[in-house]
Amino acid sequence: MDLTHILLLVAAGVAAGAVNAIAGGGSLITFPALIATGLPSIDANVTNSVSVFPGYVSSVAGSRADLAGQGSRVRRALVAAALGSVAGCALLLLTPARAFEVVVPFLVLGAAATLAFQERLRGLVGHPRAMSPRRAAITLQLVVFVGAIYGGYFGAALGVMYVAALALILDEPLKRINALKNVLSATVGLVTVLVFALFADVNWAAVLTLAPATVVGGYAGARLARRMPAHILRYVIVTFGTAIGLVLFYRAFLG
Repeated sequence: MDLTHILLLVAAGVAAGAVNAIAGGGSLITFPALIATGLPSIDANVTNSVSVFPGYVSSVAGSRADLAGQGSRVRRALVAAALGSVAGCALLLLTPARAFEVVVPFLVLGAAATLAFQERLRGLVGHPRAMSPRRAAITLQLVVFVGAIYGGYFGAALGVMYVAALALILDEPLKRINALKNVLSATVGLVTVLVFALFADVNWAAVLTLAPATVVGGYAGARLARRMPAHILRYVIVTFGTAIGLVLFYRAFLG
């Protein structure tokens, strides 16, 4: 890599770390940046997954105050996140990408719409307080598992999907849901690092450039998210999620 590539990756890493902490979708910044340095798409994808993991960890650190009282919920969700991530990584390494590329834009746009119309949808599916503890626990595990499959496969806008789904099933303020999302994203990231380091072609020079930058951006973004009023945080996540979905749609069908 030359100096231009290094500067590009540093800038992309800081921006992606902040975006992941606030809304999710930072991979749509770092992935194209890695492609621009000359990496093939699959190599860029696995390198990106490894690179953004430290940013997820710093996001957890930045939002740890909002995890208070969620310890048992987090512990229950970690197993589902880990298992789903392994399944997603296997899909990436063993199957053609085209079918999933077709589905992904609709998943992302659906997630953004779910968050935007959260209150109306709650009227249809029921408020979280109306769920039995058993139903709420099973639904949480299912949401975490399915999201982790996607995260292990590609991961762009994983945070948007998690926030949208969790906001429907958890009776919590959005900033606490965002903090839980950061933990789940970090768990998915850890699994992808382990799997791809063993079984995929990771460009470690690019990782060493991107990863520290995502740490800086992730911590700063998490701190900013904690200070945002709920309606502004919701607006940012919905707007960014919609933009990501449209970009992915263009790539899948028009690019």
